[in-house]
Amino acid sequence: MAAITTQDAIDEESPVVTQLDGPPKEKRRRKLLRGIQRISSTPSLAQIGRSRSSSAPYGTRGSLSCVSLSATPTFGQWPSSSVTGPVNFSSSQSSVPGSPTAEFPGSDGIEDRLAPRKVPHTPASYFPPTTVSLPAEVAATRSRSDTTRKQPYDFWANMPDEIRVHIFSYLRPKELVRISRVSKEFNRFCLDGQLWTHFDATEFYSQIPAESLARIIVSAGPFVKDLNIRGCLQIEHYKRAEVVVKACKNLVNASLEGCRNFQRSTLHSLIRSNEKLANLNLTSMTAVTNSTCKIISQHCPHLETLNVSWCKHMDARGIRMIVLGCPRLRDVRAGEVKGFDNFDVAKAIFKTNNLERLVLTGCVELDDEAFKTMIHGSNPEIDILTDRPIVPPRKLRHLDISRCSQLTSEAVGVLGYLVPELQGLCLSGCNLLNDSALRSILASAPRLTHLELEELSELTNDILSEHLAKAPCAPRLEHLSVSYCEHLTDTGMLPVIKNCVSLKSMDMDNTRIGDLVLTEAAAMVRARAARTSTRSSRPVVGLKLAVYDCQMVTWTGIREVLSWNAEIRQPPSSSSGSSPTPTYPTEIIGLKCFFGWQQTVEEHTQRVLRGEFAAAARLERKWADYMQAVEEAGAAGAGLRRRRRRAREAQITHADEEEGGAGAAGRRRARTMAASCSVM
Repeated sequence: MAAITTQDAIDEESPVVTQLDGPPKEKRRRKLLRGIQRISSTPSLAQIGRSRSSSAPYGTRGSLSCVSLSATPTFGQWPSSSVTGPVNFSSSQSSVPGSPTAEFPGSDGIEDRLAPRKVPHTPASYFPPTTVSLPAEVAATRSRSDTTRKQPYDFWANMPDEIRVHIFSYLRPKELVRISRVSKEFNRFCLDGQLWTHFDATEFYSQIPAESLARIIVSAGPFVKDLNIRGCLQIEHYKRAEVVVKACKNLVNASLEGCRNFQRSTLHSLIRSNEKLANLNLTSMTAVTNSTCKIISQHCPHLETLNVSWCKHMDARGIRMIVLGCPRLRDVRAGEVKGFDNFDVAKAIFKTNNLERLVLTGCVELDDEAFKTMIHGSNPEIDILTDRPIVPPRKLRHLDISRCSQLTSEAVGVLGYLVPELQGLCLSGCNLLNDSALRSILASAPRLTHLELEELSELTNDILSEHLAKAPCAPRLEHLSVSYCEHLTDTGMLPVIKNCVSLKSMDMDNTRIGDLVLTEAAAMVRARAARTSTRSSRPVVGLKLAVYDCQMVTWTGIREVLSWNAEIRQPPSSSSGSSPTPTYPTEIIGLKCFFGWQQTVEEHTQRVLRGEFAAAARLERKWADYMQAVEEAGAAGAGLRRRRRRAREAQITHADEEEGGAGAAGRRRARTMAASCSVM
């Protein structure tokens, strides 16, 4: 073995080594090795997915920049297994027994610069091993090539059925029908009965096949509580209808309105199998007869609402059986049903006294005696002081006897002081009524909110100004209809508008009211509605007025309403010098007027509802200029051609503001009157 020279020896007491200067070629090699050292010590190399060869010098976690941190033996006693990585260096001049062989030929002296710094008196146990081997059984079973990728977690498959049904419950019926075609699993969930407890086929029945509709009802039948197949022609076939009847056993609300081809036996089976029915709508069904009413009275003890209007094959005797057999019945609607002149029917209604809503519109056979019997019975005891029948008050809240042409003021007047809970009264079309029919009712119905007196030509201004305006119900009244009451004028309507401050709609078409009523209505809305200083707020329609075909209403009254709707009120300036904040309306008037003006009124209203008050005021001003120019053009005298020219210019300007036309400089727009109004 060659002797170790002084230049090659490593001083054990000092980590400083003497660098040897070599030829330029050796320097380039050393520079290359240092670059390889830096590359191999980069931590990002550990992230490369490609496996290294087991024979490569960099196949282990160690690198050229790393040396073993285990206990350092004396110089010359390094075993080959204690080095964690390819840190095998040797001198080109000499060798020491037990030293590793050179991995990089020609790298003389590099081991001197990479020699570890020795820390004296450090126990070997202080340095933990750099690697820990896996147990033999684990290492034998674990193979990189046999490792399988973990499958993604299937949330939908592992989700409970209750949650999935709840997710489907957010879809509309039409969407459920569409999504049921995705898969068998989706079809099973879409037809789950819990999603169809409220089955309303009126929205989608015409867009899906009849078989699909019947299959849905059959699948969800035991769960369906609210069934609405109004006008559904697809299940009117007797086979499909029988399937529906057999499936639905727990109905609470059922609407079969307009199912004119429904078989009578099928309808009876449906009623017999659903004893929990509370609301039943059989409007316009030809299968309804008095036998149907008898079955209802026997099998529907929980019935509360019944609608048999326009059922031509039944009469009032069927109503009598239902009233007597259903103690919870509160609402009966029997419009245009025959036979209400029967005293037994009237006595049954009076005896039970459970009805809160009674609709007998169009029952032309209802006469005075039958109506009186309904209200106070036959031969009641009369109070000698007040001349009123001594009977318990009726529970009626809504009464509609419109178009009962045989009723007179004497019969309707018996409602006075016997219906204290009355909220809605409709007497439209009862041509024989006059003021005396309403005096006692208005004086004794403090909860009245809806009053319809349409086509009562015998009414006068006195009933409005002296009774309705002073009645206890005046502050509560919300809806008033006096259309076609030709004797009503401003004298009767002005007190009503002043005192009935809660009005939301008034129908006064074909009456003799004038511009004063419109002005008073605008002032009433202005007084009751609060104003806001928030510019971004949007007003709402608080009062709807119908004044078309009123000969006394002119464009000046219409302009008054439009001006009030778009008013921006500027408060007086304060003494402090701060600029006042303008206020904007929160409630406006919706107006229906003459055919030729309605388009302008609608456009003005839409601008106000959008918050464009300046544009609405500009439209109102230009429309007023146009209407004034038209009036001047129609006047006789000097300057006729000039006035007509001004009228044409005003018309063009108004049209441009309303529709965005070509302007006064362009061609005059051809406006079609038939298309100028989209409302009337």
